Amino acid sequence: MNHIMKSKRYALLLAAALTAMTVLAGCGGGKSAGNVAAGDSGAGNTGSSGEQVTISHYTIDSEDRTFIEKLIPDFEKEHPNIKVKVEKAPYEQFDSKLQTLIAGGNSPDVTSHYGYGGFAEYYNKGMLLDLTDLIKEDGFKAEDYHIPENLMKIYTVNGHTYGIPVNMYVTLMLYNKDMFDAAGVSYPPSDYEDKSWTFDRMVEDARKMTLVSDDIAKTQYGVDFTWAERDMRPLYFGAEPYSEDTWTNGGVPSETHFDSPEVIAAYQKLFDLVFKDKVSPTSEWSKSVAGQNGDPFVAGKIGMSIGGSWNLAGANDFPFKVGVAAVPWGGNDKVRSTLYVDPLLILKDSKHPKEAFEWIKYLVTTEVQEKSIELSGGNPPVNTEAAEVYYKHFDGIDPGDVKKVYEGAVKYGYESYNHLITHYSQINDMFINELQPVETGHKSLEEVMPVIQKKVMEIIKR
Repeated sequence: MNHIMKSKRYALLLAAALTAMTVLAGCGGGKSAGNVAAGDSGAGNTGSSGEQVTISHYTIDSEDRTFIEKLIPDFEKEHPNIKVKVEKAPYEQFDSKLQTLIAGGNSPDVTSHYGYGGFAEYYNKGMLLDLTDLIKEDGFKAEDYHIPENLMKIYTVNGHTYGIPVNMYVTLMLYNKDMFDAAGVSYPPSDYEDKSWTFDRMVEDARKMTLVSDDIAKTQYGVDFTWAERDMRPLYFGAEPYSEDTWTNGGVPSETHFDSPEVIAAYQKLFDLVFKDKVSPTSEWSKSVAGQNGDPFVAGKIGMSIGGSWNLAGANDFPFKVGVAAVPWGGNDKVRSTLYVDPLLILKDSKHPKEAFEWIKYLVTTEVQEKSIELSGGNPPVNTEAAEVYYKHFDGIDPGDVKKVYEGAVKYGYESYNHLITHYSQINDMFINELQPVETGHKSLEEVMPVIQKKVMEIIKR
């Protein structure tokens, strides 16, 4: 890791972070948990300091999450009264196993909403410990850990804090420089203020890189546009699928508009990439090239890929030269990025919340956040000082581009629906199932969206 010029760059980053925080409060990113839920999780038990205890950290069974096991020895050396045990589950089983552990009286102490369920779902089920008293007793200040105050507010409800941010993912575009060079296409810009970078221009560039052949080995596509979760994608084009009162009604929208002409037209633009413009692959082709859970972009078969910044984590191992760019302008003046600010949460049934909080504080220190970037393969830290190391982490990618893309994505970002709408895991499962025949070309949006509209409202009313 390169620590050179950290202090100088920190001053620049701090200014950028302040700008980003202002924007978060003023645009869609201002939709936070504080706007969402009502209720009271109450206070949990507190452990007694000095007593040796074991806390459990429940996480996804993947390298970018289980790296925390490598941090435990140093933590335990500094905290001889605390042992940390990591419990894991596959992504698909994360929520169900967590519920089983809690129901069986074996609640983990620390976790995050790493599965399909989001913060609003956990909060409304009363699963979370109110951290307000712990924070006050400890004297914890977000500024001491270089955590922007507005990110802290995402998980603050009616003045009570329920989560400490640990990672901040944004939406970005990765592009294959080798494919751009071969097609003679200029690289896309990293500056979000470059208004010439539009969705239509992206399609034109994608056409120049698309080559469809009977030989699957020769076929390649220009773009794979997977911006945000399926229910959120219309927002990119300015179509609002959930009613505005979602944010003041406990994460429960009174209306949804998935069968409206505006929302259907937005989805149509994305499916046109596959079936009309033919610059994006079908889901079957992607699976045939990269396997069930693989990525055809990583296989070198896609020119541009729009998705979460977790896709950047593996960039150092890609078999081609890679760049990062802004998500092109799609027609929404305020929203071009989904923000996924992951918190660390203490569960209400934790037997050792004080010790769990010590572990959380350790994970958000600058030193550990910097170390975590390398150990995780590139997880983006929430700590703005550690972020300078993150920007320089990727081989062959200009750190200035990564920084510009992050700052622009935050400025035009909107906190993900999956963090803020209740029953989200059920909504997400339903969308995946119901949209599948459209993704395979067997049904039209006009056939499917009225069904989705009806089912979304049924789930929300449960």
